[in-house]
Amino acid sequence: MRPRIPLRKRLLVRLLVATVLIALCSVGATAWLAVETTTRAIQEEQGQDLADDMRILAQLSGYAATHPDWKGVAPTVRALSRKMGRRIALTTSDRTLIADSARHGTSLPPRAAANVDPLHTDTYTEPGAQLSGLDPRVVGPYRLTAKERVRLAKLAKDRQACFKQNGIDTTITMTPSGRPVLTDADGNNANDSVPEPCADGKLNTLTATETRALKDLTIGTRTCMERAGIVDTDPMFFSVDVTDKSLGSRYVPGAYAKPGHAADVRKAQTCTDSARRAQLDPYVAPVAELFLGGGDTTAPRFDVSPANKAKVVGAAAAVLALTVLVTAVVATRLVRPLRALTEAAQQPPELHVRVPVKTRDETGILAEAFNDLTERRERMEAQRKAMVSDIAHELRSPLTNIRGWLEVTRDGFVEPDPALLGSLHDEAMVLQRVIDDLQDLAAADAGTLRLHREPVRVEDLVDQVVAAHRVSADTAGVTLTGKTDNSLWLEADPVRMRQVLGNLVSNALRHTPADGTVTVTARRDGDDIVLTVTDTGIGIAPENLQHVFERFWRADQSRSRRTGGSGLGLSIVRDLVAAHDGTVEAASESGAGSVFTLRLPNSGAPEGE
Repeated sequence: MRPRIPLRKRLLVRLLVATVLIALCSVGATAWLAVETTTRAIQEEQGQDLADDMRILAQLSGYAATHPDWKGVAPTVRALSRKMGRRIALTTSDRTLIADSARHGTSLPPRAAANVDPLHTDTYTEPGAQLSGLDPRVVGPYRLTAKERVRLAKLAKDRQACFKQNGIDTTITMTPSGRPVLTDADGNNANDSVPEPCADGKLNTLTATETRALKDLTIGTRTCMERAGIVDTDPMFFSVDVTDKSLGSRYVPGAYAKPGHAADVRKAQTCTDSARRAQLDPYVAPVAELFLGGGDTTAPRFDVSPANKAKVVGAAAAVLALTVLVTAVVATRLVRPLRALTEAAQQPPELHVRVPVKTRDETGILAEAFNDLTERRERMEAQRKAMVSDIAHELRSPLTNIRGWLEVTRDGFVEPDPALLGSLHDEAMVLQRVIDDLQDLAAADAGTLRLHREPVRVEDLVDQVVAAHRVSADTAGVTLTGKTDNSLWLEADPVRMRQVLGNLVSNALRHTPADGTVTVTARRDGDDIVLTVTDTGIGIAPENLQHVFERFWRADQSRSRRTGGSGLGLSIVRDLVAAHDGTVEAASESGAGSVFTLRLPNSGAPEGE
């Protein structure tokens, strides 16, 4: 009785479970991916918009830092708008339009994105801007004259050369005011550690322009401090980091106080900042409001309403139900023929059951393959039985003869004369041939048939075979001839090839009557060498041609040994030719003779021939 398959191991159940899991994972992954992708896209878009806004503000702040008014800013606004793909508009504090990249009459967004004020900014990314609130590009009265720039440039190159002589590589960087600054490979101020030979102080000495500007700044700072009533605190010059380029020099006014007057220092610093802005104010454009296309740039909130959630859940449930239904239908159709195949395979081997082929899909192809396998198994079983019977038949006759003659000789009824010994020897040779043939076939089946390949002249091969069978042909009254083209060579085992041609010639002589002919020919056909053995014998019936290379098959169904042969010769020919990468074919008509054709690869003549 066929064992019952547990429910959890049935193909249909496993296919349904796998489909449900895949569907659930697919729906969940798709929903998560949609939400995640949408959220990420929104965040990236917002980040890009914010970065674009900062670049727009920085560029317009730079324009205001280097121009005393907004005249001529319109081309800059339009070019920036085209580059960023945004609408850009500038107005005064009372909404008087300064410049607009949009068409005239287009209304402004509801509120300004930012104020453009280079004296009060925290958006510029240069170091020092967020601390001082000043755009570093605002230099005003600290801008060096052309003559001063030339002199400082020469001093910077001299110091750079001195640094290099001391093993320090530097780069000359120009500040907005025109003062050159030496920086190291990391972008830090190289003057923080000046080699002693280079410390001449010339490059850091204030120019006349910087001195005048700092003097005015000191006066303004002192005036503010006096109004604030700051005592025991004096404005003075002190060194700051060179990256603070807001004044274009290394020195800005600060404050010094005696111990215990920290509050006065803070007030003094406030006075310094106020004086600096007052000093720079005439050199920058007035404060303007910046409007950007798109209006509100606040982050939209991605949310799913209850109704949308219900739609998502409903759609997912519908997809899941449809997936399960389709899978059930398809799986049922798949499992039905598999069950039929299983039942057929479980039948007893002697029944050779076949299954009907109802489809042309993979299952139908599997059913056809199963039926072909069944037919081959049936044929092989029949051949196995026939082969056992044939081997027993082939060995029984000579063994019976040998045993009989040996028994009568032992009993003294017959003298062991040369004729008797010759007969026993012939019977032993028959046994030897059958055993040798079976051994060759077994080696070919096991893939252990060894070939000793070497260049073989086809003409010599044919001559040797014809000479070896000349006596047998003359005895049978058959004319045996060989014909070959010149310069034909094979890469083959000469012993095995003589065995192949010898089997074919022996078979032809046995089935050719007296006054008949047997011809062995060789010719070139493209890249192949074609060998043929043609006879004028009794021929082979068309229905028997497909069996001539089968083991122990003979046209003489009575299996009479009158014509000789064990029925293995042509099987050996087929296996030996296949081992030489060749093919063998038979063509014949009853009463018109037979033609056996060998086709082998042409190796060409060896060197020296």
